[in-house]
Amino acid sequence: MTTTTKPATPVAATSGRRPGVAALALRQGRLEITQFLRSRESVVFTMGFPIIMILIFASIFSGEIGGGVKYTQYFITGMIATGLMTVSFQNLGIWIPIERDRGVLKRYRGTPMPKWVWFAGKVIMVVAIGIAETALLLAVAVGLFDLDLPGTAGKWFTFGWVSVLGVTACTLCGIAISSLARTARSGSAVVTPVALVLQFVSGVFFIFTDLPTWMQQLAALFPLKWMCQGLRSVFLPSSFGAQEPGGSFELGRVALMLALWCVIGLVLCLTTFRWTTKRDG
Repeated sequence: MTTTTKPATPVAATSGRRPGVAALALRQGRLEITQFLRSRESVVFTMGFPIIMILIFASIFSGEIGGGVKYTQYFITGMIATGLMTVSFQNLGIWIPIERDRGVLKRYRGTPMPKWVWFAGKVIMVVAIGIAETALLLAVAVGLFDLDLPGTAGKWFTFGWVSVLGVTACTLCGIAISSLARTARSGSAVVTPVALVLQFVSGVFFIFTDLPTWMQQLAALFPLKWMCQGLRSVFLPSSFGAQEPGGSFELGRVALMLALWCVIGLVLCLTTFRWTTKRDG
């Protein structure tokens, strides 16, 4: 996936005065959002993919999976989770190598702007696009397929912390995996297969308990499965938890695994992230 968008000038270099810490991060975040929106390919793929998939699945599977639960009600959890993973893990894993290969990161590193501001801008972009994408997906599912939204404050709270932990873990892992791509063109080849495999084994496109046991165990090693499981507790009846592999939604374990992946992702970022390509030294 390529674009002809011209790299923008670092925010620290666009003004003679020194902005505050929060203002600097917000300006960088606005810059990242603007650059994302200027790339039609990224907008269509990142925000359109979950919506297209829920339209396909809801149109094909119009019945129930059992217990009065509609297919749409089940698959919306996977679509939300994969949408958040796409805007964080997949988007960053593909775009950071492009910026590195073009020398954008090298120029950022050479400015007086604190390095953390660049990362803050990426996080703000991920959060903003992730919220917009999720809201649009829910609006489509409610309007076209009578999706039942969470009916209690407790479920909305669970929706919030599962999404925050999941996006954090996927964002950190996306930044980390970006170092595996040697060139701008190889970013998509490195990240996309990983994302697709995780979606297939984590219950995004299929009912998770219908998958082979070894596939369920493989999925349990990665955060997407736990995001889907946590979101199922939000959109499905409480009684449906008995059909999960562990006999319940295991929200405590969901929180633990997602938090663990946040730590793993942070460690990988700190030890592997590169501002320049190998040819730049």
